[in-house]
Amino acid sequence: MNNNIVGATLSLVLFLYFIVLIGRLIFDWIQVFSRDWRPTGPLLVIAEGVYSLTDPPLRALRKVIPPLRLGNVALDLGFLVLILAVSIARSFAAQIPF
Repeated sequence: MNNNIVGATLSLVLFLYFIVLIGRLIFDWIQVFSRDWRPTGPLLVIAEGVYSLTDPPLRALRKVIPPLRLGNVALDLGFLVLILAVSIARSFAAQIPF
């Protein structure tokens, strides 16, 4: 029996959110390489869910951390900070003793 049910549950939720963030990254890169692509059908439902879950924290981080401009490229540091924070929180959640 797993004694650290809270930590395991929190770690699972954070892992699922990490997967959603990877989905956001994939959707964003598809739109970078194919500007006229728009999801349709079931993929539209998945994309809407992914963007609905990731937009609020990303918007909050983007207010605090502006994109890093490298010539014509803007590196979204908010996304990097969010994915790093989720990874670190997941490793701490696994250590919760209750």
